[in-house]
Amino acid sequence: MQIKDLGEFGVIDLLTRMVVDQRASSSNGKTFSLDLSVDTGDDTAAWSAGAKAVTDLFTTDTMVEGVHFTRETTPWEDLGWKSLASNISDVASMGGLPTYALVTLGLPPETEVLDLESLYKGMLQISNEYGLAIVGGDMVRSPVVFITVALTGAMQGQPMIRTSARPGDLVAVTGHLGSSGGGLKLMLENPSERGEAADFLMRSHRRPRPAVTVGQSLVESEITTAMDVSDGMADDLSKLCRASGVSAKIFADRLPVHPILKNRFPHDSVDLALGGGEDYVLLFTGSPSKVNHVVSGLTGGAAVVGEITDGEPGKVTVVDAQGIEIPAGNRGWDHFGPAQA
Repeated sequence: MQIKDLGEFGVIDLLTRMVVDQRASSSNGKTFSLDLSVDTGDDTAAWSAGAKAVTDLFTTDTMVEGVHFTRETTPWEDLGWKSLASNISDVASMGGLPTYALVTLGLPPETEVLDLESLYKGMLQISNEYGLAIVGGDMVRSPVVFITVALTGAMQGQPMIRTSARPGDLVAVTGHLGSSGGGLKLMLENPSERGEAADFLMRSHRRPRPAVTVGQSLVESEITTAMDVSDGMADDLSKLCRASGVSAKIFADRLPVHPILKNRFPHDSVDLALGGGEDYVLLFTGSPSKVNHVVSGLTGGAAVVGEITDGEPGKVTVVDAQGIEIPAGNRGWDHFGPAQA
């Protein structure tokens, strides 16, 4: 059997079981009173140091040329920005602030020095804006470009996690969905297009803005269940539901689609909102009174988009304004499915 036969969920389940079941019961962390509060399977791992009020976060992510990006759709400077944005978003989804980053680069020997400088220019731009520091890393020869970032974060209080959604909770997002996917679609179909719509959509894809401040506000509002939308709204909600042992329903007519995306891709905007990915807004759940109150205080496309239900863990149903189920189709990124340019 090959990993493509298991699919991403199957691979994650296999490795999670091995890690949890086969690792030693004690660890060096316990020697230093580091108490693990969020284990493998969430957006980040988390631990606290003894009596300190600060919780440390740790996450890692990799971008591979030809799998996650191409040089035609993502210039070097924007690649640098995005390689850190995905990690910062993971920390944001827990309610934390990013602190330090280690960067590992895989580069073909023919890589131009100017391109490498542009890559790090983008990394430093987002690092300086979000208050983190690149403190080291590694570099290896590779047939294709890849970037692995290991990022630490910190927060006060308890991290938001995926495992506490309950039937009756509302599902909400903190911003517009589908704009990044719309940018990729535009560049693949009409790369020479220019204008306000093209600029907005390409910028949404190339320069996503992690919701760090919003994540902190969710923790302050006592939201306990959240994750970021990186692989697609429907797919990521399914992951949250699997972790919580519940199902969910998404109301397609309530999805916050930016007017520019809706006007440029009127027939595809809902599918892009459900499965486009790399929006890096936050998806969260909670009691109706709490979620409605939180959403009323947010701007930039925040909306209630669904509800948590009893049922098969991980099953997500999408319904239209009349309550009729919309066929699923391909709504999310599977890391072991067919490669996407």
